[in-house]
Amino acid sequence: MVRGSCKYRTDWYSISSMSSRPATTPIIPSKPAAPGRPKDPEKRAAILDAAKRLFIVHGYERVSMDQIASEAGVSKLTVYSHYGDKDSLFGEAVRAHCEQGMPTSLFDEDAQKPLQQRLEVIGRAFFTMVMAPDAVAGHRILCSPQVTASALPTVFWEAGPQRVQQAFASLLERRIKAGELEIEDTQRASAYFFTLLKGEPHAQAVFGYCCSGRTDSADEHVTAVVGMFLRAYAVR
Repeated sequence: MVRGSCKYRTDWYSISSMSSRPATTPIIPSKPAAPGRPKDPEKRAAILDAAKRLFIVHGYERVSMDQIASEAGVSKLTVYSHYGDKDSLFGEAVRAHCEQGMPTSLFDEDAQKPLQQRLEVIGRAFFTMVMAPDAVAGHRILCSPQVTASALPTVFWEAGPQRVQQAFASLLERRIKAGELEIEDTQRASAYFFTLLKGEPHAQAVFGYCCSGRTDSADEHVTAVVGMFLRAYAVR
């Protein structure tokens, strides 16, 4: 367990055991899945589940497409047909786990729910997700020099954080039209919101520091961030 994060423990996508690529690995765009006859959704799901399990247990570099195919009970050609290459499959695994922690429905419009309450629900889901011990360990690995020189950070960012920020920016735009918010740049405001939510607790967890003396609960932290956000952007 990661020191400093036990208070906020939950399940999230684990890349804590993923080995880094060599620093000389070039960044190569992921290949699209091969065209052809309609894909079998059951096989596609089995491949994705197998990839998630193997990535978590063995790490990205130590997992081959042959292993994924064997674990899923399909041929390697079937794996390539559905996902193109291992980077694309990794991206789909990230998307699947982020969707589980922060489903798209979380950003659906609900005009009946007060803005503050909507932001707090989203904030709690995000904070729970990023403070999971496996997520903290994965953050450390993604920041290592070897990994930053590979394609994985781009794949991860586009599959996870970017999706969340864009969905939240769209929610902000709808609330602007409803006359509740006044924001010139919703993309920037979205980035601010999630950066504030990570804040000091996430940095301390990444560093393994747990002796700050602060006793804020996760809910108290999220409520404070939402309050600050609304003071900056709510229509007065």
